Amino acid sequence: MSVEYLRLSGINGPLIVLEGVQDAFYEEIVEFTVNGRDRKLGRIVALDEDRAVIQVFAGTENMSLSNTRTRLTGKPMEIPLSSQILGRVFDGIGRPVDGLGAIRPEVTLDINGKPLNPVMREYPRNFIQTGISAIDGLTTLIRGQKLPIFSGNGLPHDQLAAQIVQQASLGSDSDEEFAVVFAAMGVKHDVADFFRRTFEESGVQDHVVTYLNLANDPVVERLITPKVALTAAEYLAFTCGMHILVILTDMTSFAEALREVSSSKGEIPSRKGYPGYLYSELATIYERAGVVEGRSGSVTQIPILSMPNDDITHPVPDLTGYITEGQIVLDRSLHGQSVYPPISVLPSLSRLMKDGIGEGYTREDHQAVANQLFSSYAKVGEARALASVIGEDELSALDKTYLKFGQAFEEKFVGQGLKENRDIIYTLDLGWELLKMLPKSELDRVDTKLLDKYYTE
Repeated sequence: MSVEYLRLSGINGPLIVLEGVQDAFYEEIVEFTVNGRDRKLGRIVALDEDRAVIQVFAGTENMSLSNTRTRLTGKPMEIPLSSQILGRVFDGIGRPVDGLGAIRPEVTLDINGKPLNPVMREYPRNFIQTGISAIDGLTTLIRGQKLPIFSGNGLPHDQLAAQIVQQASLGSDSDEEFAVVFAAMGVKHDVADFFRRTFEESGVQDHVVTYLNLANDPVVERLITPKVALTAAEYLAFTCGMHILVILTDMTSFAEALREVSSSKGEIPSRKGYPGYLYSELATIYERAGVVEGRSGSVTQIPILSMPNDDITHPVPDLTGYITEGQIVLDRSLHGQSVYPPISVLPSLSRLMKDGIGEGYTREDHQAVANQLFSSYAKVGEARALASVIGEDELSALDKTYLKFGQAFEEKFVGQGLKENRDIIYTLDLGWELLKMLPKSELDRVDTKLLDKYYTE
């Protein structure tokens, strides 16, 4: 029997306090009826004996202690799913906003997902091609990996995210099904319009599922958006057998929403005011990537987060780095030189790269080319530091060669057009063209057989 509560006990920002509650559970969905007609949803975020604290998704405007009736639904938040979600656009909590009507569900799933037995995970292998040389060549994305992009305010992470959505694939020789789930949190209307317009005009909308939480949407919905997106991704991957790339932008907006709601609940803050459970909340999201034994699909994640004041030690990028398998770092100085995408190569890495590249995956020389480019570009930094002290004219001939290599590497390898889609073979060949600028004796990270095959004077 459903019990309806006729009064509220307290209202604090987006939170409702309800006392005298019986048989409630954490994350349970609650229905509110305001003034007998307006309906809103919320979820229980804290329980203390018969006292429940409830987040209201649509905000608490027009709600008072006496004009609101509350009913517990007895279920967690669920979303309807089917293969029809491909090509559709939804709001932050999974409601269609593209004017194409409701989804005819094949299944309704809990957005919190099911715990995955670690024993059932398969080691991630095979790469996902993004068409961006600095990623594919040097920090290769592997199916089932979680590889974040660390950005900053004013850097072109939105353009980079849109380009990855347009260009990502399993490679030209793969016949497996591939799709992208894109979720944006706390974005302005013009940014949301940019994403929608870009996907439609580029012709990739039919294999993209888009979830948009706008900046003026209730802050508590921002906490739901990544879970909704990942639930859709898991359905497409493990039920429909597709390989899914999930792009989440911006995880800093998610963390700030978590901090705001935590403050409203009166919880004791930790670093920078974030709640002490920020790590576990991020891990709950990031760990929903992987390859499952016996299932043909996979879920791969690219979370994008903006670092306040470009501080990589800030709690959000710091904790993200602990959980994920590498990072791609955007650089403000490269952006100032009009290099796009402004990927800072040296602090970027992909910890799973070595197991998904090479012969049988990309090309036999991939690891050697990547190692040599990293090593040579590191020496560029040394040459530039020396030139700043003694002047470029006083450098040795070899150091001057490294300076030319560094400039060409940033302009031709790291830099590429907004619509330029490079396959992995082109990227590796381009790497060799740049390495030919250096004397053969300097290429000490490449096996002699590979040098003889690919290095031609």
